[in-house]
Amino acid sequence: MSELTRFLLSESDLPKYWYNINADMPVPPAPVLHPQTLEPVTPDFLSVLFPMELILQEISTERYIEIPDEVREIYKLYRPTPLIRARRLEKALQTPAHIYYKYEGASPAGSHKPNTAIAQAYYNKVAGTHALTTETGAGQWGSALALACNFFDLDLEVYMVKVSYYQKPYRRIMMESYGAKVYASPTDQTQFGRSILEKDPNSNGSLGIAISEAVEVAATSGGKKKYSLGSVLNHVLLHQTVIGEEALKQMDMAGEYPDVVIGCVGGGSNFAGIAFPFLRMNLLEGKKTRIVAVEPAATPSLTKGVYTFDYGDTARMAPIVKMHTLGHTFMPAPIHAGGLRYHGMAPTVSALYDAGYIDAVAVKQLATFEAALQFARAEGIIPAPESAHAIRAAIDEALDAREKGDKRVILFNLSGHGNFDMSAYQAYLEGKLEDYSYPEEEVKKAMEYLPQVQLAS
Repeated sequence: MSELTRFLLSESDLPKYWYNINADMPVPPAPVLHPQTLEPVTPDFLSVLFPMELILQEISTERYIEIPDEVREIYKLYRPTPLIRARRLEKALQTPAHIYYKYEGASPAGSHKPNTAIAQAYYNKVAGTHALTTETGAGQWGSALALACNFFDLDLEVYMVKVSYYQKPYRRIMMESYGAKVYASPTDQTQFGRSILEKDPNSNGSLGIAISEAVEVAATSGGKKKYSLGSVLNHVLLHQTVIGEEALKQMDMAGEYPDVVIGCVGGGSNFAGIAFPFLRMNLLEGKKTRIVAVEPAATPSLTKGVYTFDYGDTARMAPIVKMHTLGHTFMPAPIHAGGLRYHGMAPTVSALYDAGYIDAVAVKQLATFEAALQFARAEGIIPAPESAHAIRAAIDEALDAREKGDKRVILFNLSGHGNFDMSAYQAYLEGKLEDYSYPEEEVKKAMEYLPQVQLAS
């Protein structure tokens, strides 16, 4: 075991391949379905939204996919990211556990999101795309894609969930600084946005609505614009595995191996990034690491959602996938973890959770911010509210280890900093935040609107 606090890799250690969980999935994948016909989608349908190379990555069963040199060169601006032993937090908790965190806030955009944004912008540029559309919740994804589109000289339209547009103005300004156009969703720019505003002029918006707007703009552009997604789909998740691949090397530098790996989860990208390479070690090399996904009690798609086929967006324009879902009609409470307010979950994460290969817990907002401040005051980094969910679970693991006298090794992904989330911390410090648990009866009600899928046996 090393006495170091920071475990740093050199540029030569930057991964050359992304890891594709499809190669080792212990459960067969469910088909992706067309939102109108309910039949399996064709590459032609998907090509309206995505370049062919990303479609091929989506369905690939190759274990490793080579990272293009152009992408690796931009990764070098911030990767490899540090692995840090949280020694001061361990001391504050008086725990025998060893706590490590992978710090993705080191990227220019302040989160893990550039790992896939850079890749997606690159593949779109190579395919001749001129502009991208996307949605964003808290703004981490929009900031990352704006950064990437700037590097590859692509125009970008961002549909930002309205409540976050106003809660997090500096994220919007960051996107605009990189050259993106940002709209508060629902907008009057799209047919679907206008239909939402007619029913509810004061709608706070949702990721499902913002996705619908971005998809509509791309699908009706006559091929001039493509759509880019920051989570959920397999090609997005595999781009994030640079996190876990680096962490494997860094844990080896530390002379330890994690008993538990933790990530916050909304759509699944940062969780998959840290967890999937360690899950590979479980599946192929007999390791026994517990893998824990942490979600908000206000958006509990894994712990309260139903594992079934559902639309990926509110307007029912995006493909239908089998996932844990709260229903595509879900309207989230205005919690500050805007990046975790999606109604569904990545199909691969859903399948693994359903089969028992990963665990999931839901944590409440106040306990999450309590953990965030405890971490910040010990380690110095103010975490993004989304990332603070992982911190809450890591602290709970460390306290459980203290109770049991267990020398547990804990690794979590600190997926981003909270420097643009000061209004959230202000609200917490002033006692204005409230806990909210999504009621099960609302989930049952939403299931009435699911697509009626009947697959041929």
